[in-house]
Amino acid sequence: MKRGLRTIDLTLASMFVALMAVGANITSFVPFMIIGGVPITLQTFFAILAGAVLGSRLGAITLCVYAFAGLAGAPIFAKFGGGFASLLNPTFGFILSFIITAYVTGKIVEKKRSIPVYIAAAILGMVINYVFGTNWMYLAYKLWFTAPEGFTYQMAWLWMAVPLPKDILLAVFAGLMAHRLEHRVIARSQFRKINRAA
Repeated sequence: MKRGLRTIDLTLASMFVALMAVGANITSFVPFMIIGGVPITLQTFFAILAGAVLGSRLGAITLCVYAFAGLAGAPIFAKFGGGFASLLNPTFGFILSFIITAYVTGKIVEKKRSIPVYIAAAILGMVINYVFGTNWMYLAYKLWFTAPEGFTYQMAWLWMAVPLPKDILLAVFAGLMAHRLEHRVIARSQFRKINRAA
C-alpha cells in the first residue's frame, strides 16, 4: 500500500527545492554564464542528486514542487524568474525535464546501489535533461517565441555544447556523491528504514 509523505520526506524535499533555487540563480552572481538564451546553472546537478538520494518517487515529487512553486510566482527559476508566463519561456522544457531526470535516476539506483550504476544513472539523467530541454527550446523558438536571427536546430545544440563538459563532470560527481551519501549516511538513517518498511 502506498504511504503518504512523512515529516522527514517533506524536510528533504524542501531542502532540494531550495538547492534547485540556488543552483538556478548562480548566474546572478556570474552573469557571463549565459550562452544564447540558456543560463549555465547547477540545476541539472541537483535534479540528478535529488533522484539518486531521495529515490524515484520522492525525487520526482520534489521537482514537481519546484516547478509548481516557480509557476505560482516564487522567484526560483533562473535569473530569479517565476510566474505562469514561464511556461512560454524557451527554457521551460529544462524545468519539466528535471522531473523526468530525477525519476529515472532514482529508479535506476533503486535496482542496484553500486558506483557504476549511480554514475550510469546520473549520465542518463543528464542526457534526458539535454534531449528534452533542447528540443523544447527549439520548438519554442520556432512556434511561439521570437527566435534569434538564423536560428537552427544545429544552433540550439551548439549552445548546449558549451555547458555540456561541465554537466558531464557534475553528473559523474553527483553519482559518486549520492553513492557515498547512501553508504555513509542514508542507509543508516531513519529515512531509509522508513522507506524500506513502507
